[in-house]
Amino acid sequence: MKSYQLIHELISLVEQLEEESPGRELSMQDFAGFLLHMTSESKEHFVPGEARFGKYENNAQEIAFQLDNNIGRLFVHMSRYAKSYIKKALEGTPLLTAEDFTALSVLLTHDHLSKSELISFNLQEKTSGMEVIRRLIATGLVTQWDDEKDKRSKLIAITDAGKVLLYEVFKDMSNVGKMITGKLTISEKLTLQYLLQKLENFHLEHHEKKTITNKEDLKVFVENGIHSEE
Repeated sequence: MKSYQLIHELISLVEQLEEESPGRELSMQDFAGFLLHMTSESKEHFVPGEARFGKYENNAQEIAFQLDNNIGRLFVHMSRYAKSYIKKALEGTPLLTAEDFTALSVLLTHDHLSKSELISFNLQEKTSGMEVIRRLIATGLVTQWDDEKDKRSKLIAITDAGKVLLYEVFKDMSNVGKMITGKLTISEKLTLQYLLQKLENFHLEHHEKKTITNKEDLKVFVENGIHSEE
């Protein structure tokens, strides 16, 4: 029985809770709170279990399954799943990537933007962002013109053809959103949305302020304590 070890651990935890609560009938809520407390108090925060990993290099697996590393790895997996679904939803359209779609979506909600503004809103590097803009202009989904205030730059806006295409794509992208959230309940989706928005607020601030420009910045910020600025 593969779950025997887990069952054994749970029984041990129930016994520990009973010792801390003598003479009282325990409920599932009592145990849930106790389990959450014990998990949060653990210094290791080790979350084992990954079908992709083999039987060797246990030390490497322990590093991968440390809580923060495990969350980061799962984010990478989710990103790849999402990109594969988006690619399928965009089949048969001039939009080739998720970045094409999000760039066009941002432009839809603005009268116009500079190219640098769109690239920033789309969370891209300049080179890849310019490539997306060139692609959208070449397909007639976006138009550009000289900025009268700054002759060195150009302004861009979505075209009528871009709007028509985007509203068609929205239908399939809605299916992508439902696929990504899988079998989560409404309550779970709301919790996930809250947590992801909290992370978005954190990372967007660093993206806009350009506080992490290299590996050393990353190291220094983490060593000084991420929570110290709260």
